[in-house]
Amino acid sequence: MKRFMWAVMAAAFALSSPAAFAEKGPEKWIGTWGSSQYLAEGDNALPAGTTDITLRQIVRVSRGGERFKVRISNAFGTEPLTIGAVSVAPGTAGSARVDADAARVLSFSGRSAVTIPAGASYESDPVDLALKPLSDLAISLYLPKVPARQTGHPGSRTTSYRVSGNQVAVADFTNATAVDRWYHIAAIEVEAKKGAAIVTIGDSITDGRGSTTNGNDRWPDFLAKRLQADRKLKNLGVLNMGIGGNRILNDGSGPNAMARFERDVLSQAGVKYLIVLEGVNDLGTFTRDGATKDVISDEAREAHITQMITAYQQIIRRARAHGIKVYGATIMPYNGFDYYKQTPFSEADRQTVNTWIRTPGNFDGVIDFDAATRDPADPSRLKAEYDVGDHIHPSPAGFKAMAEAIDLKLFAK
Repeated sequence: MKRFMWAVMAAAFALSSPAAFAEKGPEKWIGTWGSSQYLAEGDNALPAGTTDITLRQIVRVSRGGERFKVRISNAFGTEPLTIGAVSVAPGTAGSARVDADAARVLSFSGRSAVTIPAGASYESDPVDLALKPLSDLAISLYLPKVPARQTGHPGSRTTSYRVSGNQVAVADFTNATAVDRWYHIAAIEVEAKKGAAIVTIGDSITDGRGSTTNGNDRWPDFLAKRLQADRKLKNLGVLNMGIGGNRILNDGSGPNAMARFERDVLSQAGVKYLIVLEGVNDLGTFTRDGATKDVISDEAREAHITQMITAYQQIIRRARAHGIKVYGATIMPYNGFDYYKQTPFSEADRQTVNTWIRTPGNFDGVIDFDAATRDPADPSRLKAEYDVGDHIHPSPAGFKAMAEAIDLKLFAK
């Protein structure tokens, strides 16, 4: 513990000099990790009135780098968020222990404490600490006061740890409260001479429902592993911007894909590619309220699909305007899930949307997750070995199959 505290104190002393945060000139930054931010509510929120706590949160980066910075978010707050102190160190998923020798203090314009206005996000000053590809980083935040409206990402599938007091300089926590959530941490960017980032925007299938807690076996994780195994593509970062229950057209768990596009895609560092896997919740929730043509007319169905396609077109247009290539992922089978209605149009509507996604010229490329995961004996259902059990979310084996279905040549363009 003493080594850890001395390392933190030394870093803090170095940051007191203006030279520590002076601009060096043009820099290129590329995202290596990110999560979509939205309001933490109900059981997803920290207890109301909580004060004087340290959160240690573990994230798995994709590509590596020798220097990085962290983005802290108060995007959904309605009051200022005070960060009393932040430290970073190599960590391990599923553990509060960190590497004491490699601890670093984060600063913001040279200050170790910062107050972030409501609705805003702040980036830290760059920190010199090598990030190995596919390694775990622990980010320890000291919060003197937890805001009433917290920004975060409830679907972390990774364990975070909470203790009382300012313990950012402690190598391991004692009697910590464990929670599978992320709070206020939005992105990590590495300084790099070459490379780019891939953003994956989607719903719970992208967010990782069905994956293993602390296992990092979502399909974007498997994609990152494939890229790191290819010497020509290892400079690409993968940013998971999935939200459970997300839709293209309407809010659900978090804002709809169109509403969050600016923050989750265009504001990410070094983005060159976008993979869009959205739409199953739009189709499913539309049919949830009715199971016959008498309840949902053909005209209403056609209008709903037209609205979905229009939203896809808007995403494509806005991304291309920023030099981003957009790859459309087909909507996977979900027969057997609770909002799949046993009517002729449930499957027909999915096929209509997928036909549009597959049509050359609409997207810049197609990733056929439907073909990779469907049951050949019943294409309206997931393969049994890829089904986590609820008939919509893949198992880790299914996520691996999805990543393996992606043609890596798409990222050589």
